[in-house]
Amino acid sequence: MDKHGSLGDDGKGLGKLTMKDPYSKTKLPSKHVRGYIDLLRPFTLLAPFIVSMSIIVASLVYNNVAVPSDWWVTVGNASLTLALVNAASNILNQATDWKGDSISKPYRPIPRGVIKPDEAQSLAYILYLFALLRAVTVNVWFGFFVFLIMIFTVTYSLPPRMKQYLFLNQVWIAIPRGFLGILAGWSVFGDPLQREPLLIGTIAMLFFIGGMSTKDIVDSEADKATGIRTLINTFGVKKAALISFPFMFFPFVFIPALITIGFLESYLWPLTLLAFLSCFIFYLMVKGDTESKTLENIHAWSIMYVEYIFFALGFAFLTIFAGMLNLPTLL
Repeated sequence: MDKHGSLGDDGKGLGKLTMKDPYSKTKLPSKHVRGYIDLLRPFTLLAPFIVSMSIIVASLVYNNVAVPSDWWVTVGNASLTLALVNAASNILNQATDWKGDSISKPYRPIPRGVIKPDEAQSLAYILYLFALLRAVTVNVWFGFFVFLIMIFTVTYSLPPRMKQYLFLNQVWIAIPRGFLGILAGWSVFGDPLQREPLLIGTIAMLFFIGGMSTKDIVDSEADKATGIRTLINTFGVKKAALISFPFMFFPFVFIPALITIGFLESYLWPLTLLAFLSCFIFYLMVKGDTESKTLENIHAWSIMYVEYIFFALGFAFLTIFAGMLNLPTLL
């Protein structure tokens, strides 16, 4: 077994099951098609799909919108569109950062020579265009937010290439994936300028500003070699964890205060409990979390995405069933 957890080129079994398995194990689909699938990074697409679906349905219920007969088509279309934008950004990032990937993630399809960088970049542009065309069919607001998300993700990888700037690189990811993603989902059936999506989006954005430092631990040496400054390769893992922790922790802790002043609905207080999961992520970072044998990064990175999904699902569940739950108040 190599350092990335694969069985080697002579391994037998069900074929290439994870991205880290060698392409020689590919059975179906073809090696080249499997390379395209790996470029998408399917695990990371779960978050935007599930989160956007949750926010869209919560918006539908919260705003007491007359439910159209094909509401599920709209929800699916919008959720898939946001996932496609995320997929396009994943591919563009790999196409423009393949030299760094050759150091820290040599199992990816471009470093392995399965897909060429310019081929991947062309695919990213096609997906961006397809996602934008889908977005404008939902409504104007949704199309606008998808366009803004695209601007942030493109300028993260291409000039001015915000990925290379210390701390700004984390903010540049957090704004589209947290704030703009929430507003886009809410805009499908509601007003994105309402207080609820603005605050929920801000909480998600702040969480991502801290949480995204988890992805840079594995890439520390590669980032340094390619001129990219991150909290991890500038301050070290433990100091970076201390800097990141308040962004992951306090947005959830402040939810009761936002409820007290009337900015959030009282039934949302259980979301505060997610602060404990943020503490666990911090603990793993300080402890010296190791890279997963199957997923692309450390375990704390995976848990960070899971926490974001729980946040959206929890918000949607509490919003949809608020009248039935009769939750006790903490205030």
